[in-house]
Amino acid sequence: MTIVRLLAAISTGLLIFFGLPANAEKPSLTVYTYASFVSDWGPGPLIEPAFEAQCQCDLKFVGVEDGAALLGRLKLEGTRSSADVIVGLDTSLVAEARQTGLIDTHGLDLGTIDFALTWSDPDFIPYDFGYFGFVYDSDQLATPPKSLRALVNDPEGPSIIIQDPRTSTPGLGLLLWVRKIFGEEDTAAWRALSPRIVTVTKGWSEAYGLFLEGEAPMVLSYTTSPAYHRHVENSDRYRVAMFEEGHYQQVEVAARLAHSAQPELAGEFLRFLLSDQVQTILPT
Repeated sequence: MTIVRLLAAISTGLLIFFGLPANAEKPSLTVYTYASFVSDWGPGPLIEPAFEAQCQCDLKFVGVEDGAALLGRLKLEGTRSSADVIVGLDTSLVAEARQTGLIDTHGLDLGTIDFALTWSDPDFIPYDFGYFGFVYDSDQLATPPKSLRALVNDPEGPSIIIQDPRTSTPGLGLLLWVRKIFGEEDTAAWRALSPRIVTVTKGWSEAYGLFLEGEAPMVLSYTTSPAYHRHVENSDRYRVAMFEEGHYQQVEVAARLAHSAQPELAGEFLRFLLSDQVQTILPT
């Protein structure tokens, strides 16, 4: 090979090496959420490939036990957190989350989205809402209580499994629910209910798992929980005790972190959560 050809070959090689785009360097987005969101039966495994196909990025979910625990981890990590987005807080935690100074404005025009509720928060977007309820095993409990007062005040009533309000959004929701119904008598209500509380778990997944194992005939969950058993298991064994006072509403929210290295991608993910594609995946 002549020196001219050698130099030409080297030049071509350098051009290829430095001129081609680095396809392996996909942008990465880290989303903190609660454990059941990323479980095999949760929406996470369906949302992940759908968003990656749209963004041409690497979406990484990090599951934490429950919504309240999610906020606790975020506060502990502060600006050192690798999270770009948080998904799974609810409205009872929004004020506390905002006070951390870690939340960025979402910048979305929510007026163009058809919501089933009124929403104007500049930082958090609502991607899901539902109602807390007590799910019961009809094989163990033939006649469930018809109200929260009946559940609390009947000393011979069913035993229950609930979640810790310090680490779980359903647990915190129940605390607020009891306060709403009993007012200043809420302490007495908890005292009356206490003997029938089998255990208090850190999160919803653990509580519901114990319930399915038969540890108690009732568990604090969501009014939509039986729909899963009917749809997936074709079973109506697990039902919701419909309370006369109504049920406590939960609105789940998502937000972008102010320290995110991928703010535009984080914003794109928030928009994606509100799309029809994702809304058809989320439980109703």
